[in-house]
Amino acid sequence: MATATQRSTPRRSAGRRRRWTAALGAVALVAGTAALAGPAHALASAPVDFATHCVPPPIAGIPPIDGTTTAQITVDNAAPKVGDTVTVTYTVTKPAASNPVDIALPADIMTPSGKVTLGGAQPGSVTVTGPKKNPPVPGKGAFPSFSMTGTFTVTAPGSITLSPGDYNIHTSYIMELDTPCTVTNPPAPVSETVVATDQPGANERSIQLATASGKPGDQVTVTGAKFTPLADITVVGRAGAAETADRTTVKADAAGGFTSGLKVNDKATTGIVAYEGAAWSPDKGAGPAAYTVIDDTPLPANSQKLNSSVAAGTLSMSQAGDTVDLSAVDFGTGGASTGDLKTVTVKDFRGGPAGWSLTGKVTDFTGPGGKIDAGKLGWTPACTTKQGSPSTCVAGSAGSVGTAGATLASTPNGALTGGEFTLNAKVTLNVPAYTAPGAYSGVLTLTLT
Repeated sequence: MATATQRSTPRRSAGRRRRWTAALGAVALVAGTAALAGPAHALASAPVDFATHCVPPPIAGIPPIDGTTTAQITVDNAAPKVGDTVTVTYTVTKPAASNPVDIALPADIMTPSGKVTLGGAQPGSVTVTGPKKNPPVPGKGAFPSFSMTGTFTVTAPGSITLSPGDYNIHTSYIMELDTPCTVTNPPAPVSETVVATDQPGANERSIQLATASGKPGDQVTVTGAKFTPLADITVVGRAGAAETADRTTVKADAAGGFTSGLKVNDKATTGIVAYEGAAWSPDKGAGPAAYTVIDDTPLPANSQKLNSSVAAGTLSMSQAGDTVDLSAVDFGTGGASTGDLKTVTVKDFRGGPAGWSLTGKVTDFTGPGGKIDAGKLGWTPACTTKQGSPSTCVAGSAGSVGTAGATLASTPNGALTGGEFTLNAKVTLNVPAYTAPGAYSGVLTLTLT
């Protein structure tokens, strides 16, 4: 760019200035006629041709040009899950025209930007940009190919199509010029299709017992919630990690709830679980809920039974505050708005075999510019176990939170669980570059089960 600037001097003749202007106009035009293309309803990325209409800067003295461009869209993940971020690459393989003048054009003068149109299950658009990079173009030579990239977050399951949208080419040679281009017959053909699937949500199934103890042969009422509607549920006793002979089955109602009576005969039973399917799964089960079988075996003659008890407590959660102020980002740049989740303390004083799980879901962030999608909020969880606790907490995986939810931390089931735990997380909101200025707020809801 220094060379180009040095060449532009007040002593140039009017003829030379006109020739440079023509060259600049040609660069802006041909870069501008490049766009995305692809065969309609393609299942895999492929190059295609489509028509574009570009308007060079007035100083170029060149009328608008309608031409055909060959281009291709590719993605880094054609089978994402809801909440995943997909990187889109828009490559122009054959621009519509060549350098129409004899003057060679220098390297690194073109910066493309534009939009990729999303359709199908997730209508919208993706902003794509390219680096300021191109090889020298000889006089009357063909213009080189170039690529632009951008990202979008998947918000809905199903087939999502990617087609070219309007774009602009900025040139920096002698002067700064822009060439806006539009798709002649929108929407342009589909160049790529991704098929998104639902992100597995957090397990919110739960059970409660009408009583926490009983004699051998007593029946305990078990109530369940948030199971799959009309699913077959197995309710069974547990002795540590092993199932006992105490078992029954029940069908969930249309809302996913159930009430069942379980007769407990096995003196080894220390807890009760409920699950969908043929065998226990932490993803489709709830519990164990602690249960004690009171041994009523008659005492020998001349003996006394001495009874003491340890009262079971509750599973509870508290947090150090309810407002997190994330760092600000700049309009036009966007990026990571970061902060720290208010510290959460979990106390498990139940004294049974059940572990716990703390999950979070977040709403979209709303503000003066509309909304920032909930899927753009990610976190990196951390947890600490207080010394002496029977259980050890495990932090959830780093990644997107979104409306589907994610796990902040959990403890496993065991013969005896419990303790005190401190939970934290680094949170990051990925703000799009041109989000309207102002304050945006979303609500993160934590659920302990």
